[in-house]
Amino acid sequence: MPRFSIVVPSHGVAGRLSLALDSVLAQSFGDFELIPVCDAPDAPAADVVAGYAERDCRVTPVHSPPSAGLAGARNTGLEAAAGSHVLFLDGDDVLVPGSLAALDARLGETGDVDVLYFEHERTPWWEGEPTNPAAPLLARTPDGAFPPGRVPRLTGVALPAWSALYRRAFLTEHNLAFPGEHYTDIGFGGLVALRAERVAALRAVVVRHLLRRQGNRLGLPGEHHTELLDQCERVLAEAAEQELAADRLKPLFEQLFAVVLKTAAHPRRLTSGRRAFFRRASALYRRHRPAGYRAPGGSLGVQHRLLASGSYPAFHALRAANRTASRAAALLPRPRGLRTRLRYAVGLRLPLDENLVVYCAYWGRGYACNPAAIHAKARELAPHLRAVFLVEPDAVGSVPPDVEYAVIGSRKYWEVLARAKYLVNNANFADAVVKRPGSVHLQTQHGTPLKTMGADQATYPVVAAATGSFARLLARVDRWDYNLTSNRHSTEMWERAFPSAHETLEYGYPRNDVYCTASAEDVARIRKELGVPDGKKALLYAPTHRDYATGFETGLDLAEFCEAIGDDYVVLLRAHYFYDQGASRGGGRIIDVTGHRSSEDVCLAADALITDYSSIMFDYANLDRPIVVYADDWDVYRETRGVYFDLMELPPGRVARTSEELAAVFRDGSWADGTAASLRAAFRERFCQFDDGRAAERVVRRVLLGEPPESIPHVVPLAERVPAPAATLTRS
Repeated sequence: MPRFSIVVPSHGVAGRLSLALDSVLAQSFGDFELIPVCDAPDAPAADVVAGYAERDCRVTPVHSPPSAGLAGARNTGLEAAAGSHVLFLDGDDVLVPGSLAALDARLGETGDVDVLYFEHERTPWWEGEPTNPAAPLLARTPDGAFPPGRVPRLTGVALPAWSALYRRAFLTEHNLAFPGEHYTDIGFGGLVALRAERVAALRAVVVRHLLRRQGNRLGLPGEHHTELLDQCERVLAEAAEQELAADRLKPLFEQLFAVVLKTAAHPRRLTSGRRAFFRRASALYRRHRPAGYRAPGGSLGVQHRLLASGSYPAFHALRAANRTASRAAALLPRPRGLRTRLRYAVGLRLPLDENLVVYCAYWGRGYACNPAAIHAKARELAPHLRAVFLVEPDAVGSVPPDVEYAVIGSRKYWEVLARAKYLVNNANFADAVVKRPGSVHLQTQHGTPLKTMGADQATYPVVAAATGSFARLLARVDRWDYNLTSNRHSTEMWERAFPSAHETLEYGYPRNDVYCTASAEDVARIRKELGVPDGKKALLYAPTHRDYATGFETGLDLAEFCEAIGDDYVVLLRAHYFYDQGASRGGGRIIDVTGHRSSEDVCLAADALITDYSSIMFDYANLDRPIVVYADDWDVYRETRGVYFDLMELPPGRVARTSEELAAVFRDGSWADGTAASLRAAFRERFCQFDDGRAAERVVRRVLLGEPPESIPHVVPLAERVPAPAATLTRS
């Protein structure tokens, strides 16, 4: 039995069908059957499919007449399916690279749930930016499997059928098939959600849906819109039969009637029979309205009340008035944020403040990383400069008492952004920030790229959707005057990922200066602050973020790991900053340092690093201390996220693919043996080229003081550097 059955209806899309089929057959995960559904053996799509079936035995075409519609084609494909799970893909859509591997990995985490919902990208093929409408609906779903009642708004009717994976046995046990011909996704999705007992979510894009230039079939005028009420009645009748709980019935009712009201109010969809449509919808509304239901506010609430009362003339008048008001509003400037925009516009007309430097790190998460290191060195070398750090409201406490700051979005925030001569960031400033003539933007980055970044993410849609508009991304990159790198690899990759006219500064990362300047006393002090017991070896475990996973999971049972390697060790757990919730996950020999402000301090305290694919390995390598790579899901990560080189071929030390292997390298000492040292030495030669302890000085002199390149201190050769000493280890 294959893992997945992928059903692809093909009516009217023969010209793009090959793209859909190629996107499936190119998946790295190969345990599937592909079921194209053609109109007939002599149809245009059948000719396309025939060639695929000859070349690949996993392609098994079936036929369904055009008169059966989309629902009939899907049902025919479902009847032929033999896989444990079924995925429906429209013939003019594509499955993004790595998505089947991501689905398989997610099922491995959740078990065989009845339904696995996932995100999709709606892509205009002529103009406009891609959108991800499922993301808000799935954003707050639980990390594991859950009953539908835990997320009442996940009713199934707000997502298309191709935005979920279905357990085939669940569909057959409940005789679930696509009903009707039009609006079939609403009927199918609603019934599936009502019958499901265990569901889960994958917060990653799996399908890229092409928005046709001519629009969706359901947007065209015709009598077929009356079938919407058939589907709504079918779903609501099932909910009534189940005596669905009020907290689930309310969002189901609202989402169904949101579509009904949109259709009733649309001036072109119902060319005739509007009054009959409205009256039937009104009767359906009153029959299934939840007890004690309160209509929403505003114009939508008025429409609800008119539908409940059956007042078609008033509804018709309101619809006309709303269209008139919308046309008038389009001619007026938007009032939202007008005062802020005016203040910023006025500030942009004032002269630049030649001595003002604005810093920001990690989108305002606090005083950290390269911007903080540059700020500290500027105080020493350029004390005449005024510095303002931009922070979010909840990060104000991380700013040292003697550092001036501005809360993001505040009046001061926009004032300093408008006037600053220098703007320093390790991420990017907001889209609304204007690059003024004469201002200097320095991008410091915040790591060496193993995973794909910037424009290179476009070919990995599982993560491209999270990146958003690449046009806006490149517009932000165009503001950069300087881009900082810590090694030649980064120089090359940043030029690919962020193509623009900025100047590259191969000066090293200022935050890494401390790895060459810290003393044994500094290391001892930091270990004491973190609670590392005297005489214990501290292992820093720092896993990275998975784009295909939901929430933070260590991927390693740390308690079992500690038990397996003996009492000589403690583990410092540092989750990716995406998951810094300020709560401790540790206990006993596990010390949670995720919330600690400085990752550099944590690295200094650690005698060795355990990581997977986090860029922290490149920074930690400057300390010349052992690194062990725990690569339990490398193949999935590489296919889903995309990488610039094969870490398994060029690791910074020993590699473990299972938790047992990981424990073994610490029990037998191979984590710090000669082979590990040789691997680390080669890694350092490639990735520790410019981090010699003077990066911040070079940046301040060149960017903030304007000194010529020839006067900037040269990089100290790797062999001449003396990294900060470890607490319990002798360096190889």
